[in-house]
Amino acid sequence: MDLVDGLKAFVATAQTGSFTDAAERMGISNRLTSKYVAELEARIGARLLQRTTRKVGLTPVGEDLLARAPALLDELDDLIGSVREESKGLSGLVRISAPVSFGEIYVGDMLRRFVGNHPQMNIDLRLSDAYVDLARDGIDLAFRIGTPSVSSLKMRKLGDMGSAIVASPDYLETHGEPSTPQDLLDHICMVDANRRDPTRWVFVKEGENIDVVIKRRFVVNSAKVARDWAVAGDAIAYCPRFIVADDLAEGRLVPLLSDYQGLSTPLSAVYLDGTVLPRKVRAIIDFALEDIKINSPF
Repeated sequence: MDLVDGLKAFVATAQTGSFTDAAERMGISNRLTSKYVAELEARIGARLLQRTTRKVGLTPVGEDLLARAPALLDELDDLIGSVREESKGLSGLVRISAPVSFGEIYVGDMLRRFVGNHPQMNIDLRLSDAYVDLARDGIDLAFRIGTPSVSSLKMRKLGDMGSAIVASPDYLETHGEPSTPQDLLDHICMVDANRRDPTRWVFVKEGENIDVVIKRRFVVNSAKVARDWAVAGDAIAYCPRFIVADDLAEGRLVPLLSDYQGLSTPLSAVYLDGTVLPRKVRAIIDFALEDIKINSPF
């Protein structure tokens, strides 16, 4: 058994709590994963995992090894990658997570341009608006909107995402245009459930926050669908600016409440704390940071 393979199998099993999930992450069979861990235990001379019919837990020795093994493996991958990349460029697989709409509108195209310069790179992009556990799901890098509240994550801020309140010309012709945030109470509004407090729309004027609790008529967990309804003339929507930037530029949507500003939300690249950041992941973060400065859709 290769010691590195044994350590990788142990770390994947310990982080996922399952030989099956670890095998899926590593791309090998369940049986081989279990074999690698057993051979590592024999080599160390101590049991690392407590096996039951339903889950796998850590022994005290396993806890000690898990505290140090991921950083060791990352450092080894970084070392090997650095040597390889000096002659061949960036290579290997990077698993990336991003919110659905942001991934579809921006991240996918950004990564396409990145790998165009690194033909040996492989990207596994997973889009989800649900919380993604980086350790459990084997994610190397995640793009997050909002401030991460998990202490086990490191964060690099990429920018601030502004919001815009919009409606179509047809909607405004039929229903009139609100002059103040309070006027929204008399309008049909599309609520994006992905927002932390979806029915509480916050605006800023002269440094003062103004809150309006919107009536729940239409609720959806997609900023893109909220945008679609607004373009169709069915409702007013409060969306991240990147969702509606093209529609505003081309007149399909009209910005409302020009005397008020929507709140900005930080956009960050996050990765697990306590690990050595591989060069290929760092390169993606650097590329995204510069790309946003030049091609910011926010």
